[in-house]
Amino acid sequence: MKRRITCLRAAATLTGVLLTAAACAVPRASTEPNATPLSPPAATVELSPSVAATATGAPAASETAAPASETRQSAPMATFTFPDGHISFTYPADWTVTVKPGPALNAEAQKTSYDATIKDESGAEVARIYSGMYGDGAAGPARRTILDHAPVPGITNMAGEATEFGFAYDEYLDGSYYYFMDVRNAREFLATTDSSGSNQILLPNGVLSAWVVLSGSPSTLAFASPAAANAWMETGRYAQLKSVLLSLSYA
Repeated sequence: MKRRITCLRAAATLTGVLLTAAACAVPRASTEPNATPLSPPAATVELSPSVAATATGAPAASETAAPASETRQSAPMATFTFPDGHISFTYPADWTVTVKPGPALNAEAQKTSYDATIKDESGAEVARIYSGMYGDGAAGPARRTILDHAPVPGITNMAGEATEFGFAYDEYLDGSYYYFMDVRNAREFLATTDSSGSNQILLPNGVLSAWVVLSGSPSTLAFASPAAANAWMETGRYAQLKSVLLSLSYA
């Protein structure tokens, strides 16, 4: 699973939490089975052409050619279901989804922990989804600005609480920014949110994390400015990625 989201800041007071199946925090991805995961998004991936263009303020010509609504209506969609049958989502049919074992505490848990990578038609990694993992991580104080959010009707956490898709950015005590686009417990997209929080959602089969890969490393700013982030929201690529996260469901 995944933000993978929280950037730790030296000026903030952080609290670490180790979860089994009872609580969750920010996931950390690992390429080794049974190892403690490292924080997503993955640092080795390349930006999709559209995100890279917008982050520098350059226009993404291939995405501005058609309105977002037209992209959603015209693109054929496919459905992916994790091997254990619990988490499903839809995605553009010309994209690809690959799955490998996800982070786990032992060999038995490894059997139901999965890490899915979503790549667009060019082969660029654009999103990650973890299902059935455990979680660990930390959170600190942050001032959140929410650019977009909407309910994810197919996912309800173990406490019976709603979840939401969201696109937002956090401002930390040192004045730095962190942009993210993922699925979280709905309370994290309230205007009063004052913590970096977590994109981990506790479900009966373990933790779910689903997020868009906005930059190649946590230290790389995804967008040059909030205005650039707002402009990206008008593109077809943004609509496609939002549609993928909104389609998540648990059975």
